[in-house]
Amino acid sequence: MLRYAPILRLIFRRHERRPLNRRPALDTLFQQLAVSTGAEEALETEDRIWSLWMYHPHRSVTEQLELATRDIAARRYDIAETRLAALLRRRPDFAEAWHKRCTLYYLIGRDEECLNDIARTLELEPRHFGAILNCAEILLGAGEREPARLAFSAALSLHPHLARARQVLAQR
Repeated sequence: MLRYAPILRLIFRRHERRPLNRRPALDTLFQQLAVSTGAEEALETEDRIWSLWMYHPHRSVTEQLELATRDIAARRYDIAETRLAALLRRRPDFAEAWHKRCTLYYLIGRDEECLNDIARTLELEPRHFGAILNCAEILLGAGEREPARLAFSAALSLHPHLARARQVLAQR
């Protein structure tokens, strides 16, 4: 568990930190998500959060992230990794680019690299429930059940309608 301590600290101290690129629209959406009563409403709000996370003021940056996302979906992992590495060299403060690469690493089983990118994502955007879920899954896969449960709980505190988190927490 000691090897996971730095990332767990980021997760559990998320309320003490602010996103690097603060956007009032995201703050509002997270408030709406917290009080959403139905799954449909929560999904719509979640989609709007993802749209804002994917957006960058420089159109070419947004386009590169979208291309890498499509590459990941098409299982062109080497191309996605190359695109994301170049993007992160240009824009190391773009949280969603770190998250997309962490997702790529998660999918191909490169957990250590995934955890490094999760940490960077959470340093930039402490409320990133997707990154927290990735971390929780890695912890669960490593047999770290209690830290995983705590991470799933943390994700639920940000997004109360995460089915996977609820499923894991319902298990004893």
